[in-house]
Amino acid sequence: MDIQNSVFIITGGASGLGAATARMLVANGGKVVLADVQVEAGEKLAAELNGTFVKCDVTSEADGLAVIAAATAMGTLRGLVNCAGVAPAIKTVGKDGPHPLDVFQRVVNINLIGTFNMCRLAADAMGKTDATAQGERGVIINTASVAAYDGQIGQAAYASSKAAVVGLTLPMARDLSRSGIRVMTIAPGIFETPMLLGMPQEVQDALGKMVPFPPRLGKPDEYAHLAKSIIENVMLNGETIRLDGAIRMQPK
Repeated sequence: MDIQNSVFIITGGASGLGAATARMLVANGGKVVLADVQVEAGEKLAAELNGTFVKCDVTSEADGLAVIAAATAMGTLRGLVNCAGVAPAIKTVGKDGPHPLDVFQRVVNINLIGTFNMCRLAADAMGKTDATAQGERGVIINTASVAAYDGQIGQAAYASSKAAVVGLTLPMARDLSRSGIRVMTIAPGIFETPMLLGMPQEVQDALGKMVPFPPRLGKPDEYAHLAKSIIENVMLNGETIRLDGAIRMQPK
């Protein structure tokens, strides 16, 4: 897959891992559509990258179709990188009673159903394009988390939604193999995202020291670097890659 002149959709593209991926793609000659609910940040980054911003709730079919339309209008859609997600911390049963069901449903709706929604719509569009010399039409990169394997106290909703994204990877890759569309998932460890950078510095430092090597927080550019490798290596398909410095999360 050649990034040059190809169009890529990045959900959650206004900040964090998505923004770093968008910058990487444009630096390598790609065109980007940023799909996010953060309008101001999304429009600013899209202007910087000469890309397109579309306000998008990933759980909405109408919003997803609007993103696909914007992407296909820019050229040949070759990729989707799903970085949109939420991560509340609530125990199954806490001091205030049981985990609110609506919160659990919202997490699954955004992290899992939203991911699947964008995958199915993008795959439909990519499947209608002309194949490359290797028979490839597109690549999808989803974002899970090490919480899919090492979910901590308070992460029942988040960890289960991300474990479902891991479970989605292989069957979707098999489904889309006839169309020449690959599906991969990245499971990041503790990364410098806007949510984490809002924590006190001593908390960030303590989290970074939990990582065996390198003993620090992951950087969004490192996620983007792996995304680039996945896009360019046609044999990477149907698998989840942990990007975590060998961390295994403790219960809390």
